Amino acid sequence: MLSDFHVHTRFSGDSEADPEAILDHAVSMGMRHICFTDHHDFDYQYETDFNLPAEAYWSYMPELRDRRAGQIAVSIGVETGLEVPMGSRLHTFVAEHPYDFVIGSCHLLNGIDPYYPDFWQDKTDREALELYFSIIRATLDTCRDFDVYGHLDYIIRYSPNGIQNYNPSDYLEQAEDILKTLIAEGKGIELNTGGMYKGSVFPNPHPLFLKRYRELGGEIITVGADAHKPDLVGYGFQQAAEYLKEAGFRYYCIFKERKPIFLPL
Repeated sequence: MLSDFHVHTRFSGDSEADPEAILDHAVSMGMRHICFTDHHDFDYQYETDFNLPAEAYWSYMPELRDRRAGQIAVSIGVETGLEVPMGSRLHTFVAEHPYDFVIGSCHLLNGIDPYYPDFWQDKTDREALELYFSIIRATLDTCRDFDVYGHLDYIIRYSPNGIQNYNPSDYLEQAEDILKTLIAEGKGIELNTGGMYKGSVFPNPHPLFLKRYRELGGEIITVGADAHKPDLVGYGFQQAAEYLKEAGFRYYCIFKERKPIFLPL
């Protein structure tokens, strides 16, 4: 696993990581490709500013990419928050700059971030997860300007009960609807190891969903650590490769100019 395609830097509101330090660490690991995917969430109402400073980002990143080209191939991407009303705004935002890669993720459920405990106070885990999957499905009817869906089922990381009540098969029907829609639209998913360095025993999505995606004909899959600091780049990638192989994959993808490139595991 030589490519990390989900990395955050100081251009994201929740990271202070220096992009140069990120690249130094990736090079020291022998990585060949990396993609910066800093956050952009429309109308985020909490204290963190998740509006990407796109002009500053695009002033800095191409120069960095070109300067480090002899060491590592750098792609310039973005992780966008998907919400049902955001389709046209997302289209305009993505079209303003030549991104190599766009991750679409659901960070807000009816305007509420499940990272915070108040989201869980009036719901069982089952109710929260069913709401999450239903909102994801609804966003896919309006938001189409992304390449892969990010960290499917990640909100279980934030349940006050941990994963003890999580049985992914309870949500398989909803997940299959989402996966079939993504496949029909020519979009992929990612295997995200971000929860694993926070103590999770599985990546997102759960291996059950990885396997079902492949069984349904899904081919486009990227791998990202969701790193917000340099030493987490590439975290858990050896295990990620095993999860992919167990799900039936013999390759993973990187992106350049919004097109997937398939690499062998």
